[in-house]
Amino acid sequence: MNSKKNLVLLGMMASGKSTIGTLLSEKLRLKFFDIDKIIEKEMGMTIAQIFDQKNEIFFRSLEEKTVLETLQNKNSIISLGGGAFFNEKIRKEIIMNHVSFWLDCSSKILLNRMRKNKKRPIANKLTNKELEELINKRKKIYRKANFKINCDKLSKQQIVANILRSYETI
Repeated sequence: MNSKKNLVLLGMMASGKSTIGTLLSEKLRLKFFDIDKIIEKEMGMTIAQIFDQKNEIFFRSLEEKTVLETLQNKNSIISLGGGAFFNEKIRKEIIMNHVSFWLDCSSKILLNRMRKNKKRPIANKLTNKELEELINKRKKIYRKANFKINCDKLSKQQIVANILRSYETI
């Protein structure tokens, strides 16, 4: 692998970014940065607590700062929170200087995963119909990633293999 560009994972909450990022990190022996975990550690609270005790505007500002700082690393794997790619500064930086992979899952799979995890502040406040609308809205932005990985029928290992095939050619 010759690329010094960061490998950035994006997609909806529950699409598997943290899991796939960890597997890629082990396989490539690169540092892995999970933006949500960095924020939680820095704040000493969960993302849900930040949303509840501060607000989403506070969180998005902190997320922007954290992502832009983390993107200054080289040859790393970075997992974004589900909404980070909507930030224009973050999106432009990633598109211009990094390699991005959209982990795309069907609404049915995402809804099932989201409902199993109570740590997702946005998902917990929305109905299934509202979540489907959010998924469809976000997909329009996620399409701007360099690569799209259709994850529905793939194992974790197959997703990793597909990402590696694309990343290692850059």
